[in-house]
Amino acid sequence: MTRRQRAEARNIKSDRHGMRSSSVALMLLTVSRIGAAFVARTSSSSLIGTRQIHKLRMTTDWDDDAKYLFDLNGFIIVRNVLSSEEVKAANAAINRHEDQFIERSDPSLRNAVEGTALYGSGPGRKDLGRVLEWGSEDSKVFKSILAHERLLPFYHGLLGKGYRMDHLPFVIRQDMGGEGFQLHGGTIDCSSGEYNPFLAYSCNQGKLHNALLGANVILEDHNPGDGGFCVVPGSHKSNFKMPKGMLNGDMHSEFIMQPATKAGDVVLFSEGTVHGAMAWTPRDRQRRTCLFRFAPATNVYGRSYFGHEGGGWPTAIYDDLDEAQRSVLEPPYANRLDRPNILEDRSIEITTRNERKKQHDRDVFGTRYF
Repeated sequence: MTRRQRAEARNIKSDRHGMRSSSVALMLLTVSRIGAAFVARTSSSSLIGTRQIHKLRMTTDWDDDAKYLFDLNGFIIVRNVLSSEEVKAANAAINRHEDQFIERSDPSLRNAVEGTALYGSGPGRKDLGRVLEWGSEDSKVFKSILAHERLLPFYHGLLGKGYRMDHLPFVIRQDMGGEGFQLHGGTIDCSSGEYNPFLAYSCNQGKLHNALLGANVILEDHNPGDGGFCVVPGSHKSNFKMPKGMLNGDMHSEFIMQPATKAGDVVLFSEGTVHGAMAWTPRDRQRRTCLFRFAPATNVYGRSYFGHEGGGWPTAIYDDLDEAQRSVLEPPYANRLDRPNILEDRSIEITTRNERKKQHDRDVFGTRYF
């Protein structure tokens, strides 16, 4: 090879090295910019924790999207279930029973540990019960939640036909600085790490099953950062107890979400999803929600359905109920044993066995049911 040829070869090699160096530099610059953009998007927990996920859960119908979102997160927000007039009527009824609120002021009743992130500045949460016993006017909106036409498809999809009310509902109120509630619940109990069959969530062959479902009826806006109901999305599928310090919101708070809601929305959440409440921050308004719990036909957690002063649910609850609402107050038993089921048009269908089998039970046991 001549001297000229050797020089040309060196130049070509140098050019190739320069191209590689430029390519590497461009790649590094691109990665750097992507990383910076990712940090910018994720540095604000309020953006991810409230605004983006808030929009994701805006739903009005029980459809494949809603089913996916509930299975993904363990809760869903049903928008605009109550009209503004109904919200106003519910709050007016609460105001008429304002003197019946009971504050959780005793240390043994507090829901959060003093000095932790969820405790607030001191005031205890205030509870108001008997919302279904206030008479035809004051209880009307609250009784509508039992079999609301907007919620029926969600109840059936999450609990199955023949679902029932499991707990007595009550109003939750927080004033400014009012304490929240440390994280609790979970299919795997978040504090003990043990399996909890009374709260468990599962999905089998496309069917969602919740042993206990919370229905949080929002009666005052919960804006980003206000506090109130919070949740750990996806925790209904967790297999381990929570890290130390997370129960009180002191650690890993970026995974605890306070969804933004408007008055009239209803938050449906599996009790198998770890949830709680943050301290309430607004100065100019109270936090107000009404919490219901529902269960499948054969599941039970509470016991007021058979033991309230010796005779089932409080009798005043039954006043002014229609057939669909009344069916939700049935005690736990299987659908095939003459259980009333609510149809899509809110009419009632009794699911039953054939007469010969029922007669056989009477012959064998001397009773109507085995």
